[in-house]
Amino acid sequence: MSRALVSVPPRARRGEVVEIRAMVQHEMETGFRPLPQGGFVPRLILRRFECHHDGATVFAADLHPAISANPYIAFRMRATRSGELVFRWIDDRGAVREERATIEVA
Repeated sequence: MSRALVSVPPRARRGEVVEIRAMVQHEMETGFRPLPQGGFVPRLILRRFECHHDGATVFAADLHPAISANPYIAFRMRATRSGELVFRWIDDRGAVREERATIEVA
């Protein structure tokens, strides 16, 4: 996994519903592409996406082979307190990519 982009509003009012967006670049091999010498390129897809706010899971998704390359995920959360959001992508090989962002709630 290379580049990851996250979009989190820097500030929100307490109780406001905010949109969170995340995208990561990933090579995403389906396991169906043939090799010249026979056989197939081994499957390598993103399996899970998670977002945590101060340790509590606010969004999680299990991803399946039909997911696009460089998946874009958007969701909403209610801003209840200031803190750090941790975004985590996990692929078939167990590789983990994390990004962090903070939100200030007033």
